[in-house]
Amino acid sequence: MRHSTSGSTTRAGIRARNRARRFGPRGRAGATAALAVLAVTTAAGCRAEATGSASAARPSSPRATASDDGRSSPPPSPTTPAPPSPSSSPSSSPSPTATASPTPKPDPQGRTLMSNGSQGEQVRELQARLRQIGHFDRSPTGYYGTVTVAAVQSFQGKRGLSRTGRTDTLTWQKLLDMTRRPTATELNPPTTRPVAKPDKRCLTGRVLCISKNSRTLSWMIDGRVLSSMDVRFGSQYTPTREGTFSVQWKSRDHVSTIYDTPMPYAMFFSGGQAVHYSADFAARGYNGASHGCVNVRDRGKIASLFDQVKTGDKVIVY
Repeated sequence: MRHSTSGSTTRAGIRARNRARRFGPRGRAGATAALAVLAVTTAAGCRAEATGSASAARPSSPRATASDDGRSSPPPSPTTPAPPSPSSSPSSSPSPTATASPTPKPDPQGRTLMSNGSQGEQVRELQARLRQIGHFDRSPTGYYGTVTVAAVQSFQGKRGLSRTGRTDTLTWQKLLDMTRRPTATELNPPTTRPVAKPDKRCLTGRVLCISKNSRTLSWMIDGRVLSSMDVRFGSQYTPTREGTFSVQWKSRDHVSTIYDTPMPYAMFFSGGQAVHYSADFAARGYNGASHGCVNVRDRGKIASLFDQVKTGDKVIVY
């Protein structure tokens, strides 16, 4: 419709002008009238086209607005929500005020002097003092482990203190008030475990008194302990025999004919079983076992004992 109307209107105007040239004034008057009619027709056609066209429904472009940084920028599209202003942005909201952590209250029992993992001479003294009043059942080691923790807890519980297992200033002071200064032997006893109460068979004569429970050997004469030392025994497959025996023979630099291993300072008491020094025991401790002999860990002590013991002296293993 738009193309045909425009074309016909143009052709009519051309014919009117030609007519005016040919017929003079009369022709010009007729042409003027024709052009007036043509103008009315053209105006009516534009209104109809504008009513039904998409360009009429399109709003005029709004004027540009200034952005935050001072440059001109168009406003947001009507279909797109405007971005929040900086004042309403979550990131710009004030952060909550940090709450100051409360100052820890001081321990009413004082500062910690020793605790699990500590080691040294003070730990050894602690253990010796606890042993004096029955809270530590073995020889001092100088290492603060789980046994020492339990001993300190026991002491604290009986004295109305918090059972922390740590030796704080108050616990240490109460322990000092209840005990005496340990002797050199108490601090460094001959064995790592307490020596067992001697079997009654060990109370007379010259005896090597050997306890499997305490894993200690005591050299005794007429009920008096002259020296003690740590020992270990055979495994369940090669157990050390128990009973009353005597020293049958001695061999200072003996080598086992069965296992081809050194057995220094050997004192045989039952067949091939003997009391002797063991380098393996000295290196591995109680992680190993003998083939039935009584192993001694301290070479100096067994060397001294070897020189004192005589063939025929009694051996008690219990």
